[in-house]
Amino acid sequence: MKLGIILNTSEPEAAWNAFRLGMAALREGNGASVFLLGKGVECEASKDWNFNVQAELTSFKENGGRLLACGTCLHLRKQKTRVCAVSSMDELLALVSESDKVVSFG
Repeated sequence: MKLGIILNTSEPEAAWNAFRLGMAALREGNGASVFLLGKGVECEASKDWNFNVQAELTSFKENGGRLLACGTCLHLRKQKTRVCAVSSMDELLALVSESDKVVSFG
């Protein structure tokens, strides 16, 4: 199965859970992609002691997860990414089209 996850919030617990779901999919041998959209592009800078988004994000990427961030959303927020591929709505559409299941957080 190919799982597509759209993260549209920077809220630490939601972002943390999105990446945990992605990791669960990878552990089961599934493909998983996360697309950061809107405020989701801010999750890379999250500094919450209870929900370590950065650790989950890094683990997701290191274990073969595909990580994309909306270039327009990054630009509007004057954000830069260190770990995500800068992407577009066309690539989000492709992710949705190629995924067997799509879930959204936020």
